[in-house]
Amino acid sequence: MAKDIETGENLTWVALAGPPNVGKSTLFNALTGMSQHTGNWAGKTVEIAVGDCDFGGEHYRLVDIPGTYSLSSRSPEERVAEEYIRDGDADVVVLVADATRLRACVPLLMQIMAITDCCVLCLNFANEAERRGAVLDTSELEGIFGIPVAKVDARGGRGFEELMLAVDRARDGTPKRIIIESSAERMAFTEDLFKTYPRLALDEYPERDARIDRLLTGRKTAFLSMTLLLSLVLFITVYLANYPSGWLAALFDWIIGGVSHLFIWLEAPDNLRWLVCDGVLGTLATVVSVMLPPMAIFFPLFTILEDSGCLPRIAYNLDKPLCCSGACGKQALTMCMGLGCNAVGVMGCRIIDSPRERLAAILTNSLMPCNGRFPTVILLSSVFFVSGVGGFFGGVITALILSAVVVLGILLTLLLTRLLTLTLLRGEPSFFTMEMPPYRRPDFARVLTRSLVDRTLSVLKRAVAVAAPAGLVIWLLANVTVGGATVLSHITAALDPIGRFLGMDGTILAAFILGLPANEIVIPIALMAYSAEGGLVEASMGAVAEVLRLNGWNAMTAVCVVIFSLCHFPCSTTLITIKRETGKLRYAALAAVLPTVMGAALCVIINTVAVFFA
Repeated sequence: MAKDIETGENLTWVALAGPPNVGKSTLFNALTGMSQHTGNWAGKTVEIAVGDCDFGGEHYRLVDIPGTYSLSSRSPEERVAEEYIRDGDADVVVLVADATRLRACVPLLMQIMAITDCCVLCLNFANEAERRGAVLDTSELEGIFGIPVAKVDARGGRGFEELMLAVDRARDGTPKRIIIESSAERMAFTEDLFKTYPRLALDEYPERDARIDRLLTGRKTAFLSMTLLLSLVLFITVYLANYPSGWLAALFDWIIGGVSHLFIWLEAPDNLRWLVCDGVLGTLATVVSVMLPPMAIFFPLFTILEDSGCLPRIAYNLDKPLCCSGACGKQALTMCMGLGCNAVGVMGCRIIDSPRERLAAILTNSLMPCNGRFPTVILLSSVFFVSGVGGFFGGVITALILSAVVVLGILLTLLLTRLLTLTLLRGEPSFFTMEMPPYRRPDFARVLTRSLVDRTLSVLKRAVAVAAPAGLVIWLLANVTVGGATVLSHITAALDPIGRFLGMDGTILAAFILGLPANEIVIPIALMAYSAEGGLVEASMGAVAEVLRLNGWNAMTAVCVVIFSLCHFPCSTTLITIKRETGKLRYAALAAVLPTVMGAALCVIINTVAVFFA
């Protein structure tokens, strides 16, 4: 036992070790009350997390070390896990094992038992294993391994008392342990164990899982299944987000109206009232009403895919294309994160071991359209491609267009990654081992908590933090007059030749530049400039269509805007995250330049072809 430096209180250090995807982080969160991100796929934990819990009047400090299949120090996760266990910093090491796949955990248990005096075997998912026919007698297992054994259901919140009692027994004096140093002897012990006790293991792969895998990972069906799954998620997001977006917009209109009346009652200057109401509050209203509903729907759906075990299959399918691009298959998982938020995707690149491949994944993540760019695609699709088709079928067409944009983002990510690995980031692609987790029913209460609190509100908070000052700046540009015209009109006029060359105009280009704080405000800025309004425009679909068409927009303009929305510099939050993750400002600059150059080139090609055939 050790003492807490701050309180002087005696405490027991407990390390949670084990292979990836056995529920260590879930168990850690349940015991400590913390909210470390968890998911049903490998590689989530790449740093050590520390938290406290109390049991039976005693204080415990839990350490969630990275998941690893062995202590052979091949990857950063294995090195961190091995160093922590070998250094003896923990009083007790708890090996968390998936009881449905116990065979895969025994060799690691043998390694840990060889280098630590106090060890506990924690059988997570024990209820699921026993339901499928495994016989898990903790007394029998304690006799076999010579260490305390406890059965736990971390997601269901059961077995924690049994686990902590086992930790106390290990700390106060362990039974006789089996120590096997040789790798070959460990493998022989494992084989003999499951021959002697065959009902400890579930060797058969569930037929249900096999059928789903044949669909999601089959050679002929994998990519079609992924596309249809993506389209379904996007359809639900698009179809359901319309209603709360309208409600939030109406609510903010009421709030802004009330604030405006308050300024009038206080006899405040009109310019101050317009600055606050049309500038700051108008921008916040646009960002929240447009951004919050899709996120609140998309993130829970995305988390369900994580918890159910679908995301590892996506990584498996994309592993070969990514390796052909000189990247690592783990990048597929960070690309999926980028669909929700590119800043989150960039942070997720920590799971990639190779610095070269990690940098490639960071620099290309913005080519995955984040949740903030969905509104632009949805709006332009509704105005120019789904006009007259409403309701269910309109949602289906819009979801298919969104899916096509996402697929294009994947292809461009592969292309840019290949160009980087052939030039700036040359090297051989690395390989990684990732065990396919079983399909599991998501814990919907935890899904809602994690997706809404840890993801949606976190991303929204960052967007609001940059949108408020951005609204102030935009309002000033749209209202300060120089030489008989507003500063905003001068900017759009200067950018117009470049915008026309790209198939757009100067107003749209200025909107993209001024929309750096948040992608959600790009189209409202353009509408504001077109309408000569002093604040961001939030109009009906019919009014938006009329404004755009009166200013020369057509279907080809919409295509170029969608392409440039997909391929342009990331938002300021993502750029700040890139700078923080890489420690280099030049990498943030490169992450802004690369997709913008690619988007500009595509727009020029599309515009040239359109003009030629016009």
